[in-house]
Amino acid sequence: MMENPFRKLLTVGEVAGRSGLAVSALHFYEAKGLISSIRSSGNQRRFGRDVLRRLGIIKVAQRVGIPLAEIQAAFDTLPHGRTPTAADWERLSALWKDDLDARINRLTALRDRLTDCIGCGCLSVESCPLRNPYDRLANDGPGPRLLETDD
Repeated sequence: MMENPFRKLLTVGEVAGRSGLAVSALHFYEAKGLISSIRSSGNQRRFGRDVLRRLGIIKVAQRVGIPLAEIQAAFDTLPHGRTPTAADWERLSALWKDDLDARINRLTALRDRLTDCIGCGCLSVESCPLRNPYDRLANDGPGPRLLETDD
């Protein structure tokens, strides 16, 4: 009888190859508790195929700026001991919806406000949206006050 290849556990090298991540990144994510493995009789890491979905989510979430701590908190809402269902994943994505909407709004505002400045280089013209004569915004707090938007 032939073994189902989808039930086979994956080596760290296979996971690295499938996910496009370095083995060191997998070890890091495992140390942070974002993914988990079991040990073979030879003390080698073996991963279930569900780790590929988690790694995909980690990569995409990081790409849009979600910190690892928030990714971990979201993963903590997933069930332990069973493969998450579509409802489990939907619940996880709902945790990020408002934050992602706010990020999209900030990025859109930044893009729209920078349009006139990109390539200008001088930042001294009267109409420049980044102009802050005599550092009048110093008392408003640190950071790029003119580029930040209220959520």
